[in-house]
Amino acid sequence: MPKKSASVKKAAVPKKAVVKKTAVAVRKTASNRTPISATGKPAGPALSRDMADRLEIRELIQNWALYRDAGDWTRFRTVWHTDGYMMATWFQGTADEFIRMTREGFDRGVSILHFLGGSTIDLNGNRAVAQTKMTISQRALVDGVLCDVLCTGRFYDFIAKENGQWKVLLRRLIYEKDRLDVIDPGTLLHLDKDLLESFPPGYRHLAYLQTKIGYKVKKNMPGLTGPDVEALYAFGKKWLDTGSLAGAKEH
Repeated sequence: MPKKSASVKKAAVPKKAVVKKTAVAVRKTASNRTPISATGKPAGPALSRDMADRLEIRELIQNWALYRDAGDWTRFRTVWHTDGYMMATWFQGTADEFIRMTREGFDRGVSILHFLGGSTIDLNGNRAVAQTKMTISQRALVDGVLCDVLCTGRFYDFIAKENGQWKVLLRRLIYEKDRLDVIDPGTLLHLDKDLLESFPPGYRHLAYLQTKIGYKVKKNMPGLTGPDVEALYAFGKKWLDTGSLAGAKEH
């Protein structure tokens, strides 16, 4: 009888050990589970401040194009800093004036659309410079012939935080190349060669069309290479390093 009693006690020891190990394993599994959000979906790891800023800036740039092209003028104003400023081929001035003139053109049937590509963003505290690949598509009559101009380039944005939110403080553009197509391929269009070649190669067809419909076009906008784009890069560096926009709106 004593031997049987001893064997029962020995058998109980490993059983308890198994139960204890199982409980530990359950606790470890539970601690490694993915956090669940209020929606019931996995919450995932928290974003770093740097990544959150980059996502917010990217959304800001996308909203600029979507709101502007859709004619959503109230929300379009929300992407701009209070002191926002715009520089394009046909306009250089405050954000408020740009919105007003864009809206007037939109109501008259001026057709300008934007398509966005990738972005690269440089951050320094509450300041940023964002470059975004884009195309500008404008349709208009040129000497009575309906045409499309497609210009490829980059938005070059000086961005700042205002009341805790990223806003476009200054938008500059880099014009890399463009082309003009007649909508009806059976129609001939004769371009004024002297006028066309008076504009920089990166946006000469866009400038030609805009001139023909009555806009005064700025002739020293930055292109893919050259002193104008190098000056713009220098303004961007100075903005990031010092917070100064000196000269960036005049060049």
